[in-house]
Amino acid sequence: MELFDKFKIWVLFILVIFELGHGFYLPGSYPHKYVVGDTLSVKVNSLTSIETEIPYSYYSLPFCKPQEGVKDSAENLGELLVGDRIENSPYRFKMYTNETEIVVCPSRVLSGEDFKILKERIDEMYQVNLILDNLPAIRYTKKDGYFLRWNGYPVGIKIQGKYYVFNHLKFTVLVHKFEETNVARVMGAGDSADMIPTDKKGSEIPGYMVVGFEVVPCSFKHDAAAMKNLKMYGKYPSGIKCDPTAVAMDIKENEPLAFSYEVAFVESDIKWPSRWDAYLKMEGAKVHWFSILNSLMVITFLAGIVFVIFLRTVRRDLTHYEDLDKEAQAQMNEELSGWKLVVGDVFRAPSYPSLLCVMVGDGVQILGMAVVTILFAALGFMSPAARGTLITGMIFFYLLLGIAAGYVAVRMWRTIYCGNHKGWVSVSWKAACFFPGISFLILTTLNFLLWGSHSTGAIPFSLFVILILLWFCISVPLTLIGGYFGAKAPHIEYPVRTNQIPREIPPQKYPSWLLVFGAGTLPFGTLFIELFFIMSSIWLGQVYYVFGFLFVVLILLVVVCAEVSLVLTYMHICVEDWKWWWKSFFASGSVAIYIFLYSINYLVFDLKSLSGPVSATLYLGYSLFMVLAVMLATGTVGFLSSFWFVHYLFSSVKLD
Repeated sequence: MELFDKFKIWVLFILVIFELGHGFYLPGSYPHKYVVGDTLSVKVNSLTSIETEIPYSYYSLPFCKPQEGVKDSAENLGELLVGDRIENSPYRFKMYTNETEIVVCPSRVLSGEDFKILKERIDEMYQVNLILDNLPAIRYTKKDGYFLRWNGYPVGIKIQGKYYVFNHLKFTVLVHKFEETNVARVMGAGDSADMIPTDKKGSEIPGYMVVGFEVVPCSFKHDAAAMKNLKMYGKYPSGIKCDPTAVAMDIKENEPLAFSYEVAFVESDIKWPSRWDAYLKMEGAKVHWFSILNSLMVITFLAGIVFVIFLRTVRRDLTHYEDLDKEAQAQMNEELSGWKLVVGDVFRAPSYPSLLCVMVGDGVQILGMAVVTILFAALGFMSPAARGTLITGMIFFYLLLGIAAGYVAVRMWRTIYCGNHKGWVSVSWKAACFFPGISFLILTTLNFLLWGSHSTGAIPFSLFVILILLWFCISVPLTLIGGYFGAKAPHIEYPVRTNQIPREIPPQKYPSWLLVFGAGTLPFGTLFIELFFIMSSIWLGQVYYVFGFLFVVLILLVVVCAEVSLVLTYMHICVEDWKWWWKSFFASGSVAIYIFLYSINYLVFDLKSLSGPVSATLYLGYSLFMVLAVMLATGTVGFLSSFWFVHYLFSSVKLD
């Protein structure tokens, strides 16, 4: 009751905070107030394409550069790892001030190299990504009576062998009157003033918030003679008609290329907390949700049936065995086959015990990282508005959970060797280096490909050094600390003794590894639909945000992996196959094989436009990295649940 009363007090405290604050803004998500005439600066992100999946810097193309020079915005570790390079741009507006025919670059002659690279980026369908007040630019197109939403706009287009560039941009900025003045006054904002402006009487000057950012790209041929005397941000003497359905500016080598823009401010009913809704809309959402929920219901139903049948079978065996006297039990052991006959071998040390302990320890670390990260994302701390926080959070939690990896690996090692703690330092080191080492090898290989392509997706050398320091200065020591506690903790004692001579395993009707391979289909059925949305988010540039539902799917996946591994372990020991250790791991870990096959299917049928061996290698490399992490996490769930079951099963009856 005391614990329940404390829980009620905490709930009441949180509700009071919400009520007093009249709302709640997560870190980095509070609104910015702009007074009429304040400068709004547009930023640029990396150029992206679903044709190549290789990002490039915005200024790798002959675009206009700002007067003050190119400057990188504040970036976190996650942004750098995913290839985001956010920089300032020459596009700047004044709040609630409409402007037209603003020239950014009066004239720039295309060199042969610029002309060549511009044609390549147009052929590869690269998109320009602009950002205003942390909102990406949206482009709307109409097709068959429907409006389609796109992030960014294409560099250009190729028509009848000619290349046209979109050199005039029509911006529309949606604004809403500033409301939460109390929050803004206290919290401030990164890009805005530290204090709210006031007039001479001390009252606050009315301001606006940016709630939408739209762009319409046009191809317009400027008059070379009219551009001669113009400077940056000068006004083009004649009108510019922006028609997105027509193209005029075809690019040619050693000919001038000019850029211009216009901006219009429109007051909108969209409130600041809802300004990301336009980015999070999913076409056919009802169909997707129905399909996902239907799959969850089917998988839950099947898992429930398996679990009930399984419990009834084991309980019947135990009850029947315990009701017999000792003589009858001895006779039953001689006459019947089943799990009772492997009592002297079921806890015999597996082959490669050190590797198994290391993989289980790393699996606990990865699974814990996934659970905590998805939970924080579901609570809104890692929203799409905060770029890079998801990857940064994953790295932080992974490093922190090195303690769990070392503890589980060493304690499992001591259990296998009946309490002998010799060699725990070696096991801890292997746990600290196994998964990170393989990941480092994969990412380094892929990084050389990106370096060769001069992509912003390539991890800079300085960041490589930082990652190595995080690995050896934080992850390895924490894993060793966890291993120390695992060595000091009491090992799990086996309920039965192991015979000196191993029992011969009778020939099996079906290969046991065939059952292990087929067992992964049930866990795969719980996540393959959600996997489609995740893959689309990674490779097609869509925003993934249903982390609450993903958390439910993760919990369901853990339950199904545990049940599948339990069933297969019981089937193996029932046919006197006492080598269940590795099979229990791969019974649930085999779901990774199906995920990799699905990744290949996604590459062939959903990423048909992916061009070039470098792009395909990057895709398969990242898929292999993801599959390895999934195998370790799901395999660990299966092994630990099977270990608990076998220990419980043989400690439930008295066997000599």
